[in-house]
Amino acid sequence: METSRQTRMAVAWPWIGTAARVVLGVVWLIAGALKVGDLAASARAVHAYQVMSYDTAQVVGAVQPFLEIALGLLLLIGLSTRLTAAISAVLMVVFIAGIASAWARGLRIDCGCFSDGGALGQGESTAYGIDILRDLAFLALSGLLVWRPRTRFSFDGVLLGEK
Repeated sequence: METSRQTRMAVAWPWIGTAARVVLGVVWLIAGALKVGDLAASARAVHAYQVMSYDTAQVVGAVQPFLEIALGLLLLIGLSTRLTAAISAVLMVVFIAGIASAWARGLRIDCGCFSDGGALGQGESTAYGIDILRDLAFLALSGLLVWRPRTRFSFDGVLLGEK
């Protein structure tokens, strides 16, 4: 009985990893694409966290969308999956820490994850708890891919000669 379960899991894990890779890749692509058209807004969103100078926030805000798009593309094609997932996990930890820091300091900002970000208008409420839970889920997907990077339909598989 145990070998039957092990066999099923051995077959299932590459498909589970594929789903995780595609979902995370699409998330990164969407996040980056929504920011890449307005790098000034991206810089303002980063600066709204009040953890770095405006000049540093401009650089981070300009680089971040391109990094997110690169991560998304690498995950979608399945190239260097473990390394890409590890970078994704590190970024998720940074994002979670940033949101938690803004929340703890009483800042009223939009996280800027899938929007222009920045200070919230009068009457708008924060969604820090939901943002953190969402990013924890993405962190879990990243962790899964670091742990089990072998997935279906990936360049990693082609390069390693996997079937």
